[in-house]
Amino acid sequence: MRTTKRFTRILAVGAAVTALVGLTAACGGRESQSGNSQEAKSITIGYIGWDEDIALTNLYQTVLESKGYKVNAQLLDAGPIYAGLAKGDVDLYLDSWLPTTHKKYWDQYHDQLEDLGVWYDQATLNLAVPDYVQDVSSIADLKAKAGDFDGKITGIEASAGETDIVQKDVLSQYSLDGAVTLQNSSTTAMLAALDGAIKAKEPIVVTLWHPHWAYSRYQLKDLQDPKGAMGKGEQIHSVGRKGFSEDFPALTEVSKKLKMSDEDLGSLEDAIQKAQKGKEKDAAKQWADQHKQFVDAAFAGV
Repeated sequence: MRTTKRFTRILAVGAAVTALVGLTAACGGRESQSGNSQEAKSITIGYIGWDEDIALTNLYQTVLESKGYKVNAQLLDAGPIYAGLAKGDVDLYLDSWLPTTHKKYWDQYHDQLEDLGVWYDQATLNLAVPDYVQDVSSIADLKAKAGDFDGKITGIEASAGETDIVQKDVLSQYSLDGAVTLQNSSTTAMLAALDGAIKAKEPIVVTLWHPHWAYSRYQLKDLQDPKGAMGKGEQIHSVGRKGFSEDFPALTEVSKKLKMSDEDLGSLEDAIQKAQKGKEKDAAKQWADQHKQFVDAAFAGV
């Protein structure tokens, strides 16, 4: 999990599936080679409209292109990305939330995927409200206060794992069915609604997650989840298609050793988010130049 002017490109599921058809050409003809100097130089990275994924994908793209790779970054929904990985149409995905958020995709496709390691291990899913909202500190409080929020939780993409969890687990476990509904939209629309509500100082409850730049921009509070319906803390994995480690041995090592702190990830997200539309990669390059020691160590051997 994204007023983010650049994310108007986020695709509906149908459009995303259509886009996947075109990926085969981008991935076709790749030779499986070994050795860093001989490593395949064309790679397709699938990414979703969540800020940590957008930020890290742009960082990978700018660094890899500086090293001679041809990078095809494709913005898709989570479901089509996992399907594309399983088919071999997508090579790499950097934002696999496990064990909960993307469980259904992992369960369906894991035999055709390679887990390339964890790069962030403090990820959580949350329902959040602005800190000026009174008398709501827990998800359990939402039923009594449903009228304050027009009976809705402002959500994100229908295909998102968090959407599934809120719809199937949170609403039922907290007896919110009939009192509160989840309004699916997009990450962009959710963040725009959050920004508008805060400017008007109106109550709103949204689906959010850590890490996310919204927590540094706004004064927010996560609603307590005494039933654990949102799941425990998660890890963010990099995932490759089957055969990725053979075709991209150096990148496999990068993915296995890469770790990002909250400070590094937050500053990268902020730099990308503030960039003008179409300038995200430039912002990632500027960040990489400013964090040369981190980048050189993380991408050593590529």
